[in-house]
Amino acid sequence: MARDVTDSTIVESLDDLIGTLASGCKPESAWRIGTEHEKFGFYRDDLTPVPYEGPRGIEKILRLMEGLLGWQPIEDRGLIIGLVDPVGGGAISLEPGGQFELSGAPLETIHQTCRELHAHLAQVRECAEPLGIGFLGLGASPIWSLAETPVMPKSRYEIMARYMPKVGTRGLDMMFRTSTVQVNLDFASEADMVKKMRVSLALQPVATALFANSPFIDNDANGLVSNRAEIWRDTDNQRSGLIPFVFDEGFGFERYVEWALDVPMYFVKRGDIYHDVAGQSFRDLLAGRLPGLPGERATLSDWNNHLTTLFPDVRLKKYIEMRGADAGPWRTLTALPALWVGLLYDSAALDAAWDLVSDFSAEERQALRDGVPRLGLRTPFRSGTVQPIAAAMVEIAKGGLERRGRKNSEGFDERIYLQPLEETVASGMTPAERLLAAYRSDWQGDIGEVFRRHAY
Repeated sequence: MARDVTDSTIVESLDDLIGTLASGCKPESAWRIGTEHEKFGFYRDDLTPVPYEGPRGIEKILRLMEGLLGWQPIEDRGLIIGLVDPVGGGAISLEPGGQFELSGAPLETIHQTCRELHAHLAQVRECAEPLGIGFLGLGASPIWSLAETPVMPKSRYEIMARYMPKVGTRGLDMMFRTSTVQVNLDFASEADMVKKMRVSLALQPVATALFANSPFIDNDANGLVSNRAEIWRDTDNQRSGLIPFVFDEGFGFERYVEWALDVPMYFVKRGDIYHDVAGQSFRDLLAGRLPGLPGERATLSDWNNHLTTLFPDVRLKKYIEMRGADAGPWRTLTALPALWVGLLYDSAALDAAWDLVSDFSAEERQALRDGVPRLGLRTPFRSGTVQPIAAAMVEIAKGGLERRGRKNSEGFDERIYLQPLEETVASGMTPAERLLAAYRSDWQGDIGEVFRRHAY
């Protein structure tokens, strides 16, 4: 979730920008797990999308949840667009097409993440079911056209929607018709950040295959297993993708900052006003010569907001965001943090993961990224496919979680959350391929069945 921040401190130098990223360094004892997931709201009676307005709209659900949770509303031009927990740090927000997002609190274990998720889905059902509304976790909305998809009243999204068609063919699809699950993880130092960024970027296409769960779009099975991942291939390639410079010698906070500075801006926020400066340079804002706002100087909030408009498959802020997975059934919403925590939060696992990917070439990494939206675990790699890499990835994560040793009240450690991925690796079938098998048999070609059978 992109929640805009406020810090009016003027940026005086490049070191200020580097410092914002470096300030994320934490001792291992302070590492946390932040899990986010999005889902599509729909009316159960006719499977149409839920608009913002009206007695059975998204606004109504947010107001009901405000009363239920006691969280503080987030407003844009007087309209509620989200909720924030002032105590725990979690939040609920809206994506451009009404995708309902939980941005989870920073938690110590995946057991806590599981409890948070179950509580949230129960709360959403309590508010939505009396309105005849259900929620579905898929990587792409399966039957609604772009024209049929509602638009949420968020100023930053209006600016993005105007700009997206100028820089790619699928930007509006990304905004309005995709949903993801992601996990945000910490790093100890610049060197630790570099290693985690490299491992997670190299393995992100494999995670995309493991979580592929969007085989339908425009009421059709179009031959892909992850329409969401395919859409990202032509959204805005200046700000997305595998950012290969991360693997260059000398990569660190400064190099990421230099890249971010050269990614065009979307907006500058002053007070409650979003100024459309799409396509203009943050370097010009630093120098006080931004054409859209002459004389304005960059603040730390401008920089932090700009960082939220970069969309690589792995994003660096004060933490690292894993952005490669489709939304899916609730079991996969805990499987994603389990996978990455197991790989990155145990030093032996991190070493093993790096050994797995260290000899991947830039061309091989890109070929994986280009192949998995269509072929999933069957994507060719060297003399085989992605599937053995996925199996190794899951095994390394299991070892990392076992060594972490975080047990629940029943004595089970966090490995229990990897079970859906173990099933996927063993069968070689992605979640999308299981949906397609049902679509061709039990569903008798009716994609609407995915709503009836797989809503949360």
